[in-house]
Amino acid sequence: MSIKKYGVLLVNLGTPDAPTPTAVKRFLAEFLSDVRVIDISRIIWKPLLHLVILPIRSPRVAKLYRSIWTEAGSPLLNYSLQQQAALAKQLPDIPVELGMSYGSPAIAEAIDKLLIQQIENIVVLPLYPQYSCSTTAAVFDAISRALKKYRTIPGLNFIRSYAAHPSYIDALKRSVELSFERYGKPERLLLSYHGIPKRYAETGDIYPQECELTTRLLSELINFPADKIIMTYQSRFGREPWLTPYTDITLKRLAKHGIKHVQLLCPGFSVDCLETLEEIAEQNKKLFYAAGGKKYHYIPALNASDSHIMLMAELVTDLAII
Repeated sequence: MSIKKYGVLLVNLGTPDAPTPTAVKRFLAEFLSDVRVIDISRIIWKPLLHLVILPIRSPRVAKLYRSIWTEAGSPLLNYSLQQQAALAKQLPDIPVELGMSYGSPAIAEAIDKLLIQQIENIVVLPLYPQYSCSTTAAVFDAISRALKKYRTIPGLNFIRSYAAHPSYIDALKRSVELSFERYGKPERLLLSYHGIPKRYAETGDIYPQECELTTRLLSELINFPADKIIMTYQSRFGREPWLTPYTDITLKRLAKHGIKHVQLLCPGFSVDCLETLEEIAEQNKKLFYAAGGKKYHYIPALNASDSHIMLMAELVTDLAII
């Protein structure tokens, strides 16, 4: 089959259209209504979401988004568009489209753009290195919904995860080594992953095992003592227990125990976004300094770096039958 009949669908989580309470409320309403993200009974959750959570959180979250917004707009969308353009340049014979699970550009719109070009097979690359039901599975659901209107659906090559891919681990290694060269080796290196409720893991989500696998492989590859590498989880929401140890609590504990210099990498984020640029690079830095820390450096996401684009190209071409 001709290579021109293949297309690539890159998918990320999504972002508000603007750093305003109205736009943030619209985005959060879509995001937090997904049963893959919040699996509480809809009878209980919907009134709580629309009458309590959205009115309170939307203005607060909008303020956080304003702190990271750039002239190019949302960092998550901007970096994702850069990835799309760079991958399209790397794979000139394969159309590449970008879709978001929530917000715009929507997954359905991206699929329409591919199928208009007579694409017969789509390689779907969710930009989540570690599988989770709350992210990767949500992409699969959205694709299924988008294809319902088509009489003939394309073949799908779905990349479930790439937590252990050698090129991914090597790209992370390069980022860590560059940070060490620039700022010196820290006393502790934290690998902070987005958290999920413990209950999800206890009922079958393999996410923590995938995070542990990435951590182990990266620890084996970098020239840094494994006992000084700490895996943590960030961005918890709500009252139920999430995966531990928590990033913020770990940072405060380290500082109180005399650790002065830490560096943080967020391996699960393919692009920098609110959770890395504001929560990790700003909020947690303040927490660490307030507890007695002296040197704190966030290691940026892979974004549209050459090594990241080469990884994407490998993932895609490994599945495309030329």
